[in-house]
Amino acid sequence: MTDVASQGSTPDDDRDILTDRQGHPVYDNQNQRTVGSRGPATLENYHFLEKISHFDRERIPERVVHARGAVAYGYFEATGKWGDEPIERYTRAKLFAEAGKRTDLAIRFSTVIGGRDSSEAARDPRGFAIKFYTEDGNWDLVGNNLGVFFIRDAIKSPDVIHALKPDPVTFRQEPARIFDFMSQTPEATHMLVNLFSPRGIPANYRTQQGFGVNTYKWVNAEGETHLVKYHWIPKAGVSSLTEADAAVVQGQDLGHASKDLYDHIENGDYPEWELRVQLMSDDEHPELNFDPLDDTKVWPENEFPPKVVGRTVLDRNVSNHFTENEQISFGTGVLVDGLDFSDDKMLVGRTFSYSDTQLPGGAELPAASGEPAEERVRRHQSAGRPDAVRGGP
Repeated sequence: MTDVASQGSTPDDDRDILTDRQGHPVYDNQNQRTVGSRGPATLENYHFLEKISHFDRERIPERVVHARGAVAYGYFEATGKWGDEPIERYTRAKLFAEAGKRTDLAIRFSTVIGGRDSSEAARDPRGFAIKFYTEDGNWDLVGNNLGVFFIRDAIKSPDVIHALKPDPVTFRQEPARIFDFMSQTPEATHMLVNLFSPRGIPANYRTQQGFGVNTYKWVNAEGETHLVKYHWIPKAGVSSLTEADAAVVQGQDLGHASKDLYDHIENGDYPEWELRVQLMSDDEHPELNFDPLDDTKVWPENEFPPKVVGRTVLDRNVSNHFTENEQISFGTGVLVDGLDFSDDKMLVGRTFSYSDTQLPGGAELPAASGEPAEERVRRHQSAGRPDAVRGGP
C-alpha cells in the first residue's frame, strides 16, 4: 500500500502547512492512498473524500428573492438618545445605550425579483438587510429601500412573488400577470405608487434609503413597550435613475451598483446612513385612521417624528463573495434583549418564512470579523461548507 499522506515536511521547511477542515496537516494534496503503486484507491482516503465532497458542494441554489446583492461591513455608532431624550426610557438594548458605542455589522443590499446575474438597474424594490453583531448576539433588521410593502398578510407572499417573477412559459416579466394580482389587491396601491415613482430605480446602493417596513417593539428595563419603525437616511442624499438613464447603465454593466459600492469603500469614501426611529405608545389607537401594524401604511412624520439614534458607516468589503454574500442569511426573528416583535401579521409570517427558507441551503452566518476560519486552518478550498474550526467573535 502506498501512503505518503503522513510523511511530514523536512525540519528546515518553514512554510505554512496545508490542513484539512479539522486543522490536521496534509502533506500530499495530489495523490490518493492506493493498494500498491497501480492498485485501486482505498475508501479511507479522508483527505480525498473531504476535498472532493467539498468541491461537489461549492455552490448552493440562489435565493428565491433577493438573489442579486452585495455585502459590506462596517459599524453602528449610537447616540445614546432618541432625539434629545435618554434612550433607556424606551429600550434596554445595549447597542443603543451609550453615546459613541460602536457595534460591528454587515449590510446586504439587493434587488428583489431578478436572478443572481440580473440587472441592478431594474425597476424593483431594493433589499436593505443589516446584521448587527452585538454583545448579546446577532440582531437582524431586514428591510427595503421603500417604506411600505405590497401586502399586509403573509399568506399572500407566494402570490405576489409569483406575479412579479418571470412567467413560467415565456420566462419574462409579463405586465398582465403582475397587474392581474395587483388589481385585485387594493392594499398594493401604496407600494405601486412608490415603485413607479423616481424612487423605483435607485442610482446605486449608497444613495438609497432603508426602512424596517414592519412595526417592531422596544422594551425598557421596566418591561414597558413602545411600537417603533426604523428609517435609514443616506448621508450622500437620495438619488435615482430615469428609465432612459437605467437603459444606458444596464447596456454597459449589469452589476453597476455592486461595483459602485465596492469601489467607494476601496477608495476610502465610506458610505454612511443616519438611523432615525419613529415611536408610538403600545396600545390601541382609535384616534388614528390607519392601523399602525399595517405594513402597507406609513406613520405620518408630523405626528410621529423620526428621531436620530445613531449612524452606520461601511468601511470594509468582503474577502470572499460566495461565503460572505451568497451564504449570509438574515431573519426577522433574530432579535436581542430590548427589542421585540409586534403583532404585525406580515412580520409574524416573515419570521417563519425566513428561517424556514434557510434550512435546506445550510446558509452560514459569517463571523463578525469576516474571517472564515482560525489562522491554523489552511485548506485552499473554495466556498462550500464552513470549516469545523471557526474564527472571529
